[in-house]
Amino acid sequence: MTIFHRSWLLLLPLLTACAAQTHSSHSAGQAFMRDLDFIEGDVRVTEHRGGDDLLSAGLGLAGLAGVPAPYADPLHPTPAELRRRAIQNSWKGIADLGPLGGYGRVYGAVPAAPGREYQAFARIPGAHAPHRVLLQVPDSFDRQRRCLVVTASSGSRGIYGAIALAGAWGLPRGCAVAYTDKGTGAGYFDFADDSGVALDGTRAKRGDAALEFEPAAASSHAGVAIKHLHSGDHPEADWGRHVLQAARFGLAMLDRAYPAEAPFTPQNTRIIATGLSNGGGAVLQAAGLDDEGVLAGVVALEPNVHVEGHGRALYDYATDAALWLPCALTDARFDRTPLARGKDGKPAAAWLARCGSLRSLGLVTGETPQAQAAQAYEHLRAGGWSDAALEVAASTQAFDLWRAIAAGYASAYMRRGATDMPCGFRYAATAEATPAARASWWADGAGIPPGNGIALLGGTDGSADATLPGTRCLRGLWEGTGADVADLHAAVAATAVRLPRPELPMWVLHGAQDGLLPTAFTSEPYVSWLRGQGRRPLYWKVPYAQHFDAFLPVPGFGDRHVPLLPYGYLALDRLWSHLYEDAAWPADAPPVPEAQPRGAAPLERAALGLP
Repeated sequence: MTIFHRSWLLLLPLLTACAAQTHSSHSAGQAFMRDLDFIEGDVRVTEHRGGDDLLSAGLGLAGLAGVPAPYADPLHPTPAELRRRAIQNSWKGIADLGPLGGYGRVYGAVPAAPGREYQAFARIPGAHAPHRVLLQVPDSFDRQRRCLVVTASSGSRGIYGAIALAGAWGLPRGCAVAYTDKGTGAGYFDFADDSGVALDGTRAKRGDAALEFEPAAASSHAGVAIKHLHSGDHPEADWGRHVLQAARFGLAMLDRAYPAEAPFTPQNTRIIATGLSNGGGAVLQAAGLDDEGVLAGVVALEPNVHVEGHGRALYDYATDAALWLPCALTDARFDRTPLARGKDGKPAAAWLARCGSLRSLGLVTGETPQAQAAQAYEHLRAGGWSDAALEVAASTQAFDLWRAIAAGYASAYMRRGATDMPCGFRYAATAEATPAARASWWADGAGIPPGNGIALLGGTDGSADATLPGTRCLRGLWEGTGADVADLHAAVAATAVRLPRPELPMWVLHGAQDGLLPTAFTSEPYVSWLRGQGRRPLYWKVPYAQHFDAFLPVPGFGDRHVPLLPYGYLALDRLWSHLYEDAAWPADAPPVPEAQPRGAAPLERAALGLP
């Protein structure tokens, strides 16, 4: 491993000027490449060969799907061990690697991809906390057909959060892949010992190293602070800028990797943006900010995308679902819905209690639990939820994701710290947060707790419907009045996307049964808005696909669905053919594949309906 400082980066264009004469470069492209004042401190450079690689850290497909990669000393994992575990968890969090899922047999692959990584902290102007940027340069990088894939992590995951999409598709093609965690990630700060996460993933005390997130000092009993939620930066409003910064970083690191062939610019290196979920929303934000024509094409999967005045914002429908869905799911129509019933075949007691709470609040009028459930269901349907989305949303409710998302996002939107989250919520370490678990937080954390020994506390009482107080408070921040409500609405408005340039090739793909980011609130209004403004995005609403490919190994759940990743790979293949093989970009999307549920047997290609 080697380290070099930002000052070296700033000298690169001068040192490579002679070599650059062989490449045509527009002055705007040169300025784009040289503008690296957003990089903080050192860039960490690591080599990955001989039992290690970029795509799987040497684990291969079987290793990625296997037990957690071990540490020689769990109390002091090495940077290489943390990286391996982070890559493994990122794969498991996005892709269906189960024995029935077909990854590596029906679609996708995990070939060895030796090469180098360049990683640094970067900062949006005015931000309190940095975000991570990372470039993977495979040894097979195609210098004749220069390709840079830029991506952002899904959900609130760490820097490798999109590796199963962008890395799996780009690295085997000889593309370099630039990642950003977009101001999220698992750089948790633990007030108990005043420690955070250093650039190499290890934990360090405040003042001993540059940290991914370093909040203001607080009591040792203040719990745990999460960068996405407590930095005071509202990173979601800047996700597009994070993506474009990652592209700048990627070009500069390619200059470093191949100085004799620099400069790498948007004019001589095609930059493909792709992402899924929050990462999909981030690349669509970037497309709307790309006034310089940096991006050559965009493929967004199941994007968390918000268009002002169109669809519904995530916070709106998440808090609505958190309040109403538990009761609605007790309706008999969901008796056969996966994860909607316990082992005894009955709804959760807390879900039944929610029906009574809604009745007490005057929100439903039914005299019986059955009538109350039917009214809760009708409320959600009137708000735009489809039956297909509601059925799959049962899995989101079963894992209490609606409340966790709403509590975290409210804090981010209102720029609150760990000790003054809205509605009395806070995060604290539990007994499961052993010293070994804390040492591995950066590798094992998925971004927003609960999980890995961190609990979401507050907003509850001792009743049968214990989560009602916090849930009502969170919903009130959307429906109510006052300064806090106005601040939250302004923050949501700041996440709205802008129009991309007319000629930009774009393909949006979304599962028809997405129960977390329903198409009716996200992709469909976005695509309709684009078309109304004269843009021609391609759009696939894939039958039987839902939001979490990683949920497909769950017995009884995956039987009903198909994975979304293979359709994303196909869209990227088509974009590649357009950019590098002069294939025409269609004015209208090809017919949506006639996907069919996988069933109880292993996935076969016929179920995907791919051409």
